[in-house]
Amino acid sequence: MTHLHLFFGHSATSLQRYLEDRLKRPVSLVLTDNASTMLSVRVRTGALTVRLHRMFCNAGQDVLDEIVLYLKNGKNAMPYFRKFVREHQAELKTKAPRNVVARTRGKFHDLRELYDTINKEYFESAVTAAITWGTRSPRYAVRKRTLGSYSERTNLIRINPLLDKKTVPQYFVAFIVYHEMLHAAMGTPLKGKRRSVHSREFRRREKLFHEYDRAMAWEQRGE
Repeated sequence: MTHLHLFFGHSATSLQRYLEDRLKRPVSLVLTDNASTMLSVRVRTGALTVRLHRMFCNAGQDVLDEIVLYLKNGKNAMPYFRKFVREHQAELKTKAPRNVVARTRGKFHDLRELYDTINKEYFESAVTAAITWGTRSPRYAVRKRTLGSYSERTNLIRINPLLDKKTVPQYFVAFIVYHEMLHAAMGTPLKGKRRSVHSREFRRREKLFHEYDRAMAWEQRGE
C-alpha cells in the first residue's frame, strides 16, 4: 500500500488518516492545547486513542515518522520531535497552575538556576514545566523520601523544601530536579495496559546525569 504523505497545514482528519495508514489500525485522534503532555496514547476498545498538541498539524515528515515509531513501540529517542517543540515554544499555552505561586529561590539552593542549567545541558531547553519549592507541612516530616514530584496535569515540578539546607549538597538537589524534569520530558509511557513511571529507558537516561553516582552515594549514606 502506498503511504499517505502529508504537507504542512494538516487537518485533524488527514492526520488521523495518516496515522491509521502507517499503524495499520484504527486511531482516535484528539488535538489539544495541553503543553504539559503534548503526546500521549492509550488503548481503548481495540483503537489507539492519541492525544496530540495541535501545533503538530504543521509538523514535517521527520517529526511525524518519530511520532509513528513512538506509537508503535514506545520509542523515546525523538530528536526531531524535541527540535520541533523548541522551535514552536511560542505556540505552547503554558498557564501557571491556579493558586500556586512559584518559589524557586531558597535559603541555600536556587531551583531556577539549577533548572535552567539542566534544561540546557540535558534537554536542549525543551522542558516547559514550572518548578517550585513545595509547602512545608507535617506530612513532609513523615514522608522524607518524597523528595520531588511532577504533575502532568499542571505541568509543575515540586521539590521537597527539606532539601533546602546547608548540609544538602547542590549536586544532590540538582539530581532531584533532573529526575523530575526527566518525568516531564518523557511523560508516562504505557507498558502493556499499565503506565510505566520508571521504565527501563527512564532508568537508563537517569544515569546520564553527570553526578548520578555521587548523588546515589550521598543518599545511601543517609546524610
